[in-house]
Amino acid sequence: MKRYDVLVVGAGPAGLAAAHAAMTQGAQVGIIDDNPLAGGQIWRGGPDLQADARAPQMWNALRASELVEFLPQTRVMYAPQQGQLLVQTPSAAATLHYARLVLATGARERLLPFPGWTLPGVTGAGGLQALAKGGYPLQGKRVVVAGSGPLLLAAAATLKSKGAHIVAIVEQAGTPALLRFGLGLLATPARITQAMQLMAQLGGTPYLRDSFVHSAHGDGTLQSVQIQRGGVPEMENLQCDYLACGYGLMPNVELAQALGCATATDGAQTVVTVDESQLTSVPDIYCAGEGTGIGGVDLALAEGHIAGLAACGKAEPSPEAMQSRAHWRKFAGRLARAFALRPELRTLAGDDTIVCRCEDVCHNELRTHGSWRSAKLQTRCGMGPCQGRICGGATEVLYGWRPDAVRMPISPTRIASIIE
Repeated sequence: MKRYDVLVVGAGPAGLAAAHAAMTQGAQVGIIDDNPLAGGQIWRGGPDLQADARAPQMWNALRASELVEFLPQTRVMYAPQQGQLLVQTPSAAATLHYARLVLATGARERLLPFPGWTLPGVTGAGGLQALAKGGYPLQGKRVVVAGSGPLLLAAAATLKSKGAHIVAIVEQAGTPALLRFGLGLLATPARITQAMQLMAQLGGTPYLRDSFVHSAHGDGTLQSVQIQRGGVPEMENLQCDYLACGYGLMPNVELAQALGCATATDGAQTVVTVDESQLTSVPDIYCAGEGTGIGGVDLALAEGHIAGLAACGKAEPSPEAMQSRAHWRKFAGRLARAFALRPELRTLAGDDTIVCRCEDVCHNELRTHGSWRSAKLQTRCGMGPCQGRICGGATEVLYGWRPDAVRMPISPTRIASIIE
């Protein structure tokens, strides 16, 4: 039987920071992640290979400690009882026991439906970035990067470094909002440096503000996209091989909800409710990182550090950690306000536009329903392999629905893992 003083779910920046903090207090720590390498989406490819010096320093300390065990390619299925998680590895199932649990499950990309979004060649912005980092061939390919948020610049820079030709970056936020956000960066000089570095890498790439993808077109595969620009009645047609389109991030809160942790609505996000020590509404369960709200790597590191210390009974983190968290929470607020989704994005889907890609459920089948539960029961929306992780974000924007329950198991699971 495996038992940990502190069990961390998620090996991104927040999870690694929590594990590191707990380790320094002498706790026996377990870290589980469903990827083969630690690092999460932000430090994809492994913390030891990142330019951010904090990543290899923290990871090397964790690897060198006899108090820490990393379990890669491990997915949580459900909690048999308090203090236990049933997990699945590529070869077996196991029950992990813990005294304290830190949830650092990160976020996923929000995808919104528009005519043609199911064409081969249309991906999420972060999705194509991850594929490129994994070696997917993009040399010479024409790519339109669209959606909203600073991650568009990071995705475009990665794709360009892999040989792609970036046709344009299409940002739905308007110029006034972007100017206010830019001025707000004066409070976070490190972000100004990052933005300047990204713009230098993208050198001359068209950046279309106040614009969004209206539709994608092609005969069997993507060939072009139509762009609607604010205040311009005519649409602009861009020829491309790939469209990488993502509208910000959504916190992964399913595990927290399954464990009974309270959530709240924060703007367009459903987030886990935590107190000053990152403790959720359930005793001995903490949450850190994007699960409490989208805020970036610095906020994730601060929250993870605080949660890791609190999980060891050290309720008072350093004033520096508390100040860092407060500072980056303010940045997160500015980020959310600047890149709030424009109302036109809710009107793009036509009657025959697929919204639930797993079950091929179209907009005209869904818009008459008053809730997520009603749509699931009558159309099977959200009941496919992704379990609503893609269409859930879309229906939240289109219809204002929020899932009212989490189906077990949380992740796709082998039958043998359940009956063992």
